[in-house]
Amino acid sequence: MLILVVISITAAVLLLVRLLMLRRELGRITEQLLRYNEQLTGKKIDVALFDHRLEALAEQINLQSNLIVEAKAHRKRIENELRQAMANISHDIRTPLTSIFGYIQLLESESITPEEKLEYVTIVKNRTRRLQALLNDFFELSVIESLDYHLKTEKLEMTYLLSNILVGYYDSFNERNITPNIRLPKENVFVYADESAVRRVIENLLVNTIKHATGQVEIRFERQRETVDLIIVNEAKELAGSDISLLFDRFYTADRTRSTQGSGLGLSIAKSLMNKMGGTLTAEQSGEKLTMTCRWKL
Repeated sequence: MLILVVISITAAVLLLVRLLMLRRELGRITEQLLRYNEQLTGKKIDVALFDHRLEALAEQINLQSNLIVEAKAHRKRIENELRQAMANISHDIRTPLTSIFGYIQLLESESITPEEKLEYVTIVKNRTRRLQALLNDFFELSVIESLDYHLKTEKLEMTYLLSNILVGYYDSFNERNITPNIRLPKENVFVYADESAVRRVIENLLVNTIKHATGQVEIRFERQRETVDLIIVNEAKELAGSDISLLFDRFYTADRTRSTQGSGLGLSIAKSLMNKMGGTLTAEQSGEKLTMTCRWKL
């Protein structure tokens, strides 16, 4: 009987000690979390008491802390991009508007000749078209990236579709004295995608290539094991040392990637459409060669 009493007392004492240690450890964890939340330290929660449940709790708290940090960083990045976007949009719209207004003032002058009047009217029309294209592209990109934007998926014969699009740019390549090396598969290659979106992606890439390419241009359409790839390779000396991933950023403002003849949003629109179709659009640079790769799943 005495032995049972001693065992009971010992067990009670051990349980009490365990509870006191748990209580002290919970207080320690709370203090660590308080210091972390008040940004007094960047140290994550650690557990001094060996207990699986406390360790699991600390691990989940640290995981949640990481998620909060990532969310804050993402929000800050979005806010910075939004501020940059507003600055870029303001600049890109203000530039043609200022020019249009200036030439309208010249047209109001009574001293201009008919030839000058015709020249100014032509310039105003061109600036207006530029502004219209800019606004249309901004609107299109915002629509594409909205959650309500859906594509119509259908079975497309890509070899024929690509050939048809390339023919339409024959004169544009000629005007730039570019003879593209085009390699297409002989067999029919089918993918499930939105035809208008595919056309827009390919056309935007071709327009960008024609606008910026120098020297040899290589266009390949290749069937892989599980994908089909459209690969465009051209010389891009002016991009040497640049962060190529920024080419698809609508807020990228490097002068070498902007053009007075377009909105500069062509690649952003193409990438957004590829994402909507479940495909990818990537860019790589090797030396002076820029490689754009569109990839659709078969």
